[in-house]
Order: sequence, then C-alpha cells, then structure tokens
Amino acid sequence: MPGNVHFGRAICCDLEQANRREWWLANGLGGYAGGTIALCLTRRYHGLLIAPASPPLERMLVFAKADATLYDCDEGGRSWPLFTNCWGSGSVEPQGLKNLESFRLDGSIPVWYFAIGDRIVEQRIWMEQKRHSTCIAWRLAHPTERSLHLGVDLLVNCRSHHGESHPHEFNPVVEGGGNHISVQHLKGPTLHFRTEDGQLSVKHQWINDFDLARERERGFPDRDSHLCAAHLRLQLGNEWSGLVASMETCAAGTRPHCAELLQRRRAHDADLLATAGTLTPELRDAPSWVRQLVVTADSFLIIRSVAKQGRKEQGGCGQEGESVIAGYPWFSDWGRDTMIALPGLTLATGRHACARNILTTFSHFIDRGMLPNMFPDNGGQPQYNTVDGALWYFEAWRAYVEVSHDVEALREIYPLLEEMVDWHTRGTRHGIGLDSGDGLLHAGEPGMQLTWMDAKLGDWVITPRHGKPVEINALWYNALICMKEFSNLLGKTTGVFGTLSARAHAGFSRFLKPGGGGLYDVLDGPSGDDASVRPNQILAVSLPHSPLTPEVQARVVAEAGRYLLTSYALRSLAPDHPDYRPCYGGNVQERDSAYHQGTAWAWLLPHYAWAEYGVTGNVELAQSRLNPIRDHLLDAGLGTVSEIFDGEPPHAARGAPSQAWSVACVLDAWIKLERARRGTVQEE
Repeated sequence: MPGNVHFGRAICCDLEQANRREWWLANGLGGYAGGTIALCLTRRYHGLLIAPASPPLERMLVFAKADATLYDCDEGGRSWPLFTNCWGSGSVEPQGLKNLESFRLDGSIPVWYFAIGDRIVEQRIWMEQKRHSTCIAWRLAHPTERSLHLGVDLLVNCRSHHGESHPHEFNPVVEGGGNHISVQHLKGPTLHFRTEDGQLSVKHQWINDFDLARERERGFPDRDSHLCAAHLRLQLGNEWSGLVASMETCAAGTRPHCAELLQRRRAHDADLLATAGTLTPELRDAPSWVRQLVVTADSFLIIRSVAKQGRKEQGGCGQEGESVIAGYPWFSDWGRDTMIALPGLTLATGRHACARNILTTFSHFIDRGMLPNMFPDNGGQPQYNTVDGALWYFEAWRAYVEVSHDVEALREIYPLLEEMVDWHTRGTRHGIGLDSGDGLLHAGEPGMQLTWMDAKLGDWVITPRHGKPVEINALWYNALICMKEFSNLLGKTTGVFGTLSARAHAGFSRFLKPGGGGLYDVLDGPSGDDASVRPNQILAVSLPHSPLTPEVQARVVAEAGRYLLTSYALRSLAPDHPDYRPCYGGNVQERDSAYHQGTAWAWLLPHYAWAEYGVTGNVELAQSRLNPIRDHLLDAGLGTVSEIFDGEPPHAARGAPSQAWSVACVLDAWIKLERARRGTVQEE
C-alpha cells in the first residue's frame, strides 16, 4: 500500500494542525464519511455515516461520532480519552489528541495509534464497498497483561448533510441491547449498531454546542448538536474488535466479523492497485503519492440508476449505471466534471468497463444535444445549464475508444453523437448555437452561467462569459475532429464534420490577440471581445486536437506560465486585472465573487503541464509541475487533491477538500508524461 501519508506527534498533538487535515471515505453508492486527524468535528459534513435517502443523493447525516475512552481496570478504572471536542464556549474538552502518537493512511483506511505509557491502541475506520455501512475497529498494538477496555459513546442524527440540527424534530426510537441496537426515526431511516465483541446499551442524551470552525470560516452557522443514542463497552485485546453502523438489516450472526470486513477493504484497495499496474504499466513502480491517487480515484465512482427521465428509446429505465461524485463533501454528480474526470478516474486506472458504463449512463440523460450539468442533491430533474458538458462528452468517448478499442460501443453511440452535433449547429437551449459567419459556437442569455466559470449570487452572474468563449470553441473543434475520426473508424462519410471543423479552424484565428500575446477569453460578448488573461485558453493547447499553430500554442503557454501558474494550480484571472481577488475566503458572497476571479484551480495545472510538454518537448520540466501535489496530499484532504487554492502564496487549499477532476487530471497527466519520458529514455 502507498505509505506517503503519515504523521507523528508534532502534527497529531497540535489542534490547529490536526483539525486542518481531514480524512474522507466513500462507499460507491453516494455515501461517505469524513473527519479530522484529531477526531474533532469542524464541519457540518463531518460524520461516520452520511447516507443518501435517494441514492446516490439526498444525503443524510445519520451517524456523527464515536467517542472512545480507554479504561485500565488494573489502575482502578483510570481513563484516557481517545477523542477531542471543540465547544462553542471556546473550550477544548477532552483533548484526546494529546494521546495520539501517530496517524497514517493504509490505502483508503485512516489509522490512529494512541499511546498512553506502554498502552498502545490502534483504531481504524472504513466503509464497506457498495453498502451503507461504516466499520470502526480497535486492538492493542502490543500484548499486555493489563485489563483494558473501551467505553464508546455513539452519537447520531438525522439531518441533511447540508443542514442544521433541530433536536426538537429528532426523537428516535432507540431499542435493543447486547449485540444490536436500532435507532429508528419516524420520518427517516433506521440505523443499526452491531458488535460481535462488545456490549451495547441504550442511552438518550443530547450533546449540544459543538463548534464547527470550518463552517464559521465559510460564513455558515457554526454550532451543532447530536444525540448520544447508545454506548459500547468493548474489551481490548490483540485481535480486532469493534462496531458496524449500517442502514441495512441483517439476521443475527450473518454479518462477517469486523476483522474479516477489514481484510475485505484492504483487499479491495490492493486489487485497485494491482489492476491499475497491470493495465497501465507506468503505475507499477510509480511514486507512492501517485499510487495513493489511484486508491483515491475509486472514492468518486458511484452507482447511479438510469432514472425515468432518461432516454426511454434506449431502454435505460431502471438500469444500474455509474457516475462520478464531483467532490466531497458537498458536491453531487455533475456532467461536466464527470466527463473531464473520466479518463483519469477510470482509463488511467484500468477500469474500462466502468468508463463505458458512465458514458452509457449519461447517454440516457442527453436532451436537445445537451448533457445535464448536475443532478441536484435534493432530488429533482437534471439541470441543463452547461455549454461545455456535451463537448467534453465527445472527448471522453475519444479517450475511451483510444484505450479500449471498443468499436461496437462507438457504433451504438454514434447516432446520438451525430444528433448532438446537429443540435449545436442549428441551436439549442440558452442561446447555444453555431455562428454561420465564422464557424464558432456562441452561448449565453441573461441570468445564465453556462461555462465552468459558473459562480452566481442571486441574479448576479459573476463571470457570464456570454458570446464565444475560447475553451468552448477549442472543445467544439476537438469534438468535430473526433467525429471525423469516429466516422472513418466506422466506415462512414466524414463530409459534414470535415466542413464544420474546417470552418471552426479558420474562425478560431479570431481568438489571437494582436502583438504576440495569448488568446482572447471571449469574442463577440455584450461588451465586445474580452482580452482578460484567464486559463481557459490553455485547453486550446492541451486538448488532443488543437486549432492553433505551434507558434501560437507556445505563446499561450508562455502567457499562462507568466501570469497564471502557481505551485498547485492555475489562477482563474491574472493578478494585474482590476477584478483580481488574491484569496478565497469569507462569507458566501465574498467567496463566490472570488471563485473565478483569481482563485487557482487544481484541475487546470495538469492541462498546463501537458501543454508545456507539447510546446517545449521537455518532459522532465512538464512532469515536475505536478510534483508539488505530492506535498499537498499531506495537507487539507489527506491523500487527495483539493478543489481550489488561493491565488497568492502560500496558496492555501480552499473549497472542497477532495475533488474528482483535481485527482483525475493530475493522475492522467502524470501517466501520459511518464509514458512520454520513458519513450524518450528508450529512444536515447
């Protein structure tokens, strides 16, 4: 297993450091768990089981915390907390992190070692794959003659993971004892606690005034309450013993022991690495941090049923499909993010069948040539408010066919792809359509944000980018060339795609700024052409099919490198622009107004690295651009890559601590650059 994420007491015993570093788990069904090294709640999204009411969305916090205390009967019942709580009063009590000797990730599994004298307790938390179940297990790391046991308070809730707790609305029926306790909410799901090793007993005590520091930073309510519904007494030994919290019922004695469940989870992670190494040789001896990303990539892949609003003529209703959670903890599955992330999450890791299933799943939701931008986390119809999601769909198919050689799947989807091009040429929603004068796509209407720079506050669209955005037309040209290649592969005529791509290629020359700079960000907008230096132009170089000459590609990379490049990401706006915002922080309005006005985005750094290699041929330099991510895996979301960073040093991690396209694009670019490096070495 990768061993790059590991901390000793210098980090673990420092509350600020330990609370800033978060672990995240997922179960492949939309459910997740997350917390801090200190085992202290700092977000409303922290908890041990957040499960979807309507999989994979409408996620509910049902199991918040397991507060364990170590007791030594040989010392008169003396006790030591193995958890930490921060309170609204400002106090920190207890301070169990003082007993924390080390923390590490074992694949996807967070591991704690608590040391009190010669007593060393190991704790692990993991989720069962494809089940709404979280497991917690403890053991003594070394044999001892002492009589040691744990007392564990189990805190529950039943609220949206986005919401606030209202104790007067949550009065569950808590029943059972011994090996099983159920927590049944009259208007919600039932949570089951099971143990094969300890004794469970019912409690009913509200614990109020948890202080959520990270929510306060984000301008949201910063207090929470949870119900202590049960208590677990667990004798400690050298073998694993523990607890399973699950939304699923099962007959007594039918669930495997937690030791076997732990073995299954570790085997799952090992299989991911083995499969990736078999089908992607560059990963066999890849650096530890790259292999960690292979394990992390699995957390974003989810099961999604093909709902009734899907394309009925394709026979998709009720089928089990797959999708991608855009980021943890608050994102749902987004069409654009899914297509951008698909190559890195699936093709780079050897999961070709998964890639095909995702592409097929989304085909059922394509409407009027458009891919849904997102599936709302609170349910409801898919939202069709993206101009680039459909264009990334073509690139995802290109990447899949290139790796899998699955011509039959391409043959099945080809009529739909033809239809999507047709919708874009004659026009679809939100002013999206082809300008017959220059062969470029235009998009936009009042109140709409259609590109990936989609922040909106009320009626204020912060970066509307109405007109002809540069990356949209780079994607359009790329999609048309893809369709020419698909047509050739299937023995079909390429005439219309040849004509459209030639017109787009000629029209794209309009994006060139005079005087030797890069590209305009938007043409023909309400205020004319926008010359702002933004990272969108890098896609005109990094995509497989570029409409630019090598000379212009070099100009684009040079401009991005000069004004936008940071250690972890590309800035969304050059610092010399009057609208530049150097830091992403404050309340919702302050953060959203900075979201695409200087905030640096991790998913774009790999595109820069690949583009730089394309224009310089210097693979070592390009690959070195990704190396700072290795250090970032030890900060913020552990073993994963954050969504965004401040535009100015030290480029603090912001936004979602675990983002799918951040992980996927880094992994995909590292593999492609490593392949190029090895090819260069072999040639020499």
